[in-house]
Parts: sequence; C-alpha cells; structure tokens
Amino acid sequence: MGSRIREDIRHFFECFCEIAKPQPDKDAWIVQKFPESYKDEEVLKSVPKFSFPCEIESTSVQHFNFVLTDIDSKWTFGFVRHGTRSETALVVLSYLPWHEAFHKFLNTIADLTDSPNDSDLWSFLEAMYEMPAPDPGSTIHIPYNNGLKTFTCQCPNQFKLPSIPDNRNLTEYYSAVDANNMMLIFASMLYERRVIFTSKRLSRLSACVQAANAVLYPMNWQHIFIPVLPMTLVDYLLAPMPFLIGVPQAVLQKVPRADLGDVVILNADANTVESPFNDLESLPFEVVSSLKRKLRNRPTLLGDGVSRAFLQALVQLIGGYRDALQFYQGEKITFNADKFVESRPSSIQPFLRKMLHLQIFQQFIEERLDMLNAGLGFSDEFELEACNYSEKSSSRLKQQYKEWASTMKKEGSAFFKTVKNKANPAVKSAVKTVKARGMDMKERSRTAYKGIRSRFRDSHVSPHSMHHELEPPHLPFNGKPRSAPASPTASPRRPKTLMDSSGGVKSYYKDPNKFLKPASDNRLENDSLYWGSECKKPVLRTIGKMLVIGFDAQETGS
Repeated sequence: MGSRIREDIRHFFECFCEIAKPQPDKDAWIVQKFPESYKDEEVLKSVPKFSFPCEIESTSVQHFNFVLTDIDSKWTFGFVRHGTRSETALVVLSYLPWHEAFHKFLNTIADLTDSPNDSDLWSFLEAMYEMPAPDPGSTIHIPYNNGLKTFTCQCPNQFKLPSIPDNRNLTEYYSAVDANNMMLIFASMLYERRVIFTSKRLSRLSACVQAANAVLYPMNWQHIFIPVLPMTLVDYLLAPMPFLIGVPQAVLQKVPRADLGDVVILNADANTVESPFNDLESLPFEVVSSLKRKLRNRPTLLGDGVSRAFLQALVQLIGGYRDALQFYQGEKITFNADKFVESRPSSIQPFLRKMLHLQIFQQFIEERLDMLNAGLGFSDEFELEACNYSEKSSSRLKQQYKEWASTMKKEGSAFFKTVKNKANPAVKSAVKTVKARGMDMKERSRTAYKGIRSRFRDSHVSPHSMHHELEPPHLPFNGKPRSAPASPTASPRRPKTLMDSSGGVKSYYKDPNKFLKPASDNRLENDSLYWGSECKKPVLRTIGKMLVIGFDAQETGS
C-alpha cells in the first residue's frame, strides 16, 4: 500500500469542528468549523459519527481519536475532546499522527471557547493554521490572547520509540493490559487475525488500539484499522479479512457473538483475552521466553522499555533480512526469500516461512528496498538493534570457535604424546601427518568463521538459484487482497529517517530531497548504511555475473 502519511503536509491541522451531540430526533451535526474553506464533504460527513460513536456519559474530560482513509489510502486523523457535561465535542482533523501535541492543542482550544471574546479563539486558530507544518522534533511557539499567553508544544520525533509516560497511548495500554495479554495480542497480529479491542472508555479504547499497532514497529498493520468503531459501521465486524478494530462496549453488546466467527477479543477494562487460536504458543520458543523475561522486569519498562522489548523480539525474527539482500549489476537490490529463511536458526524457520506470506512483512521489505534503491542511507532503532543482535551472535560464534580450537589442541597433544613414546619411525611419521592435519583443520575453522563474517564467498553458487522474489500476497477471498485500503484505518507507518552529520536523526513527511544525503553517525563509517553482520560498509562482490552485497571488514570491491 505504501505510506499512509502524506509527504507534502502544509498545515499543523486541516480543520477544526465543533460537533453538537445527537438528539432523539436528530443525529450529531457540525455547529461551526475553521477554516470555512475546508470543503472535503466526505470527511465532514463522517466526523459527527466518529465524534459520537455511541452514547457517551461526559462525567469527566475525555480524549480519543479516529482515523479516516481517502481514495488514495492516505490517512486523516481525528482528535476528539469531550468536556465535562458538555453538549458539544471539539474535533481537530490533521494529517499528522501527533497524539500528545493535539491533546494539548485541544485543551487550549477548550479554554478559549470559554473566553468572553470570541475573537480570541479564531485568532489563535488562524495563527496555528497559517504556521507552516513544523518538522518532527521541533518546538512550536505561538502567542495568543493578544500576546499575553504562548502556546508551546514539542512535536514528536518519529525516530524515537514510544515511551512511558510520555506516550499517552502506550502508557494507557501498559496500565490496562498485563504483559501476557500484550504478548497474546502481539502474536495474533503477527498472524494477521481478526482482532477486537473493547472498553467502556473511548480514551482507553483508542489508546490501546494505537499502542498495539505501534509495538509492531518496524512493521505496520496493513488491514482494516479502526481505533473507535461507530455503531453505523458495525458491519465491519462481519468482514472475513483481517482487522484491528476498537469497539465501544455498548456497540459490541449489540452484535451477536456467533456472528463474529473466529475472532480475538481483548477486553481492556477486564484485562482478558478470548482467542480460538494458540498463536503465542506457536511463536518460536526462544523469542517468546526472551520477550516474557523483559516484560516482567518492571524496573526497566519505564521509558522505551516496553517498545524496545517488542522491537528486540522482531529483530530476532526478521533482523536477518539484510543477509538475504542481493544485487545484480544494472538491476535493483532484491530480497531472496529462501536465503532469508535459511540464514536464521532452524527453530524459527517454520514460522518465517509462514511470515513470508504476511502483508505486514511484505510491506516492510518493500519499504526497505524502496529506500535502498532510491539511494537513501537510513538508520533507525530497528537497524541499530539488529546490528547489536548481530554483534552478539558474532561474539558467540567467536567463543564457540575458541572452545572448539582449545578442545582440538588438547586432544591432539594427548594423542601426539601417546604415540610419540613408541619408537617406531613409521609411527613418528604418522604423528607428523596427524599434527599437520590438525593444523590444517584449525586453519579451515578460521576460514569458515571468516566466511560467516563476509557474506556470499561461494563463487560456485548459481545466480539463478539465489534469485527469488517474494511470493504475491495471499488472496483467499475471490482473488482480492485481504486488506481494505478504502476503509477507515489508522496509525501510520513511521516516516523515513535519516541521520544528520551531528549523529542526530531527521524524519521527514515533506520533500524527501530535503534529507537526501548519506547517513552518518559516530558509530558508523561515513556514507555507510547502518546494517550488516559487523556493521561494516556494504561491499558489492562479484559472483559470476552477479553482484551481491557483502559486509567485509575491508573493502574488496565496489
């Protein structure tokens, strides 16, 4: 599907609406909006339904969000604020997925709606609208109330992992759902199940759905995605394709359970999961046990500990994708699916063969290949963790080699001494032969290890046998994709990220040429990608007529 975030975003927000709550004889409607020039009728028609998805008791201030998808599969985010016992809801539409920023923005708007001077609100909205869309990681400073106050807001850095307590969505998810149930949902999403979240509180509901999608990073849910489902769209729950939908408890109670079929249901209020599948048990044991251990170590979970635990689990599963990249002279970099599976430990290969058919994985590979083939150097938290994991694996190989060499040396010496005591010249000659072979074996061991560190040494491999494209997406329903790109969906794929010369990371939504320069960091060689078994500069090596990407400690070809 490609990115759901528009690249040319001009405004911090696209439209502000005040929505009147529905009456017994009248649906919710738009009371006022800014700017008046906003004319997307399809979006405006949907906003009241998503702002009041069910009957809401406004006993306290409540924030939640929804997502709309246009004909080009691009997202529009709706951020909603229900005030205490208020007859209206405040809604901001934006192309930016900045939940914390819009939470603060809506609270400021709410304060200004109580101002005796109506012009204060409209002046503030105009100033925010006319401001050029800020860059991720920057800080907004907009004076209002005739300069007496200043709206200050930190724009999120999309490179960083969601953290607790800064990220409201993840904090709510972690507070409501225990580690085991988070893992159950994670596993079900990896298998692309039909997943329902439910809660009485819309704020908790949308936050948990958004957070569950966020911990799939660097992959992203590619199917129906609705953080809060209005009653008018309840038929989406009967769809046969995968989905991730937040359903208010009042709405879910009106749907016969038998009509839902095989579905995974998380009750965020009761912290319970119902599932007809054994998805968590079918994940590789070492991945699950490592994830479980990290999520139960509560002192480490503040900050980005929760996000990083899930990221490291995905690194164990798919971090080896770099070992399966290959390059033919005059052609684009491609992904060899068979080599990807074969490069991983045998215990996780069965799961990876299934994963090759999942759209979340296929989209991830397509995104990485697009960046590489566009000549963009890139580095993100996933690549950093994959490199760290690769270094640890390399260290284990070195230790195994040392132990093996030590054992060979001891056994060889004992055998040599035993035989040497015999005076037979023929036996002495045999000892020399054994010793020479032992040295030869030791040298072969070193060579084998070096072969692991520098990829694709075998010059006898046929280029045709190595070239294998991803299989097409699984199409079980009348030959159509399982996703529904025109349906309301949400939570964006993170924007492309590039490191600047100072070692920082820049993300962009707008003109990609703005950051078209090689990635660089003090942990890397200049102008290199941050990837590879030893984090070395990629080297193109010739095998027959094929050029493949290697990761030698020293460059041997380019």
